Amino acid sequence: MRQAAALVAALMILAACPASAAERAIVLPAPAYDPPAASGEQKLVVAGGCFWSVQGVFQHIKGVSRAMSGYAGGAKETARYDKVSQGDTGHAESVEITYDPKIVSLGHLLRVYFSVAHDPTQLNRQGPDVGAQYRSAIFIANAEQEKVARDYIQQLSGAEAFSTPIVTTLEPLKAFYPAEAYHQDYLIRHPAQPYIVYNDLPKIDNLKRLFPSLYRESPALTN
Repeated sequence: MRQAAALVAALMILAACPASAAERAIVLPAPAYDPPAASGEQKLVVAGGCFWSVQGVFQHIKGVSRAMSGYAGGAKETARYDKVSQGDTGHAESVEITYDPKIVSLGHLLRVYFSVAHDPTQLNRQGPDVGAQYRSAIFIANAEQEKVARDYIQQLSGAEAFSTPIVTTLEPLKAFYPAEAYHQDYLIRHPAQPYIVYNDLPKIDNLKRLFPSLYRESPALTN
C-alpha cells in the first residue's frame, strides 16, 4: 500500500511538471584527450547534486564495478549526513566510482558526468537541492585525472557546449567517506519515491538513450 501511494504521488508530480529532466540532457563530444589508464581498477570521485542520482547513473555503466555514495571535501569528523546537510562543512555529496579502464575510460565517465549525471552550469545547487554540499566538483586523485578533466572542461567551454559557463571545480581528493547505509543504492531500492521518479529516473533513461554502448541494465550494487 505504501509503495502504491508513493507511485500515485509521483504520477501527480509528473502531471503537474511535464518538463522532465529527460529534456535537459545534452549530447557532448567525446574528450579529445583520453589516454589509456594504467592496468587494474581505477577510482574517480565526483559530485553533482544529490548523490542518489549520481550513484544511480554510474551504477548502470558497463565497466563500473561499484559506485558508492559518500562525502568529500571536508573533515572526517563532519562526514555525516546531518552535518553535511547544513552546508558549511566543506563536504559535497559525492560518489566514488570504481571502474575497469579496459572497459570504460576516464574520458567516457566524464562525458556521462557532464552530459547525463548533472548540470555542470548550476552553481552550488542541482535542481531542487541548494547549498555548497550540492556543488559540481571533481575530486582529483592524481595528475593524469586533473589533466583529462581540465582539458575536457576547456574543450567543452571552447565549443560553447552549454549556454552558460561550466562551474565545475577541480578539488584535491583528500579523502572519501562512505555515506550511511540507508543512502546506498537508494535509487534502485526506492524507484517509486516521488523525488526519484521526477529528478532521477529520467537520467537513467537519458543514459540508455544517449550512451547505449555504455549502458548496463543490471546495476552494480554496493552490497
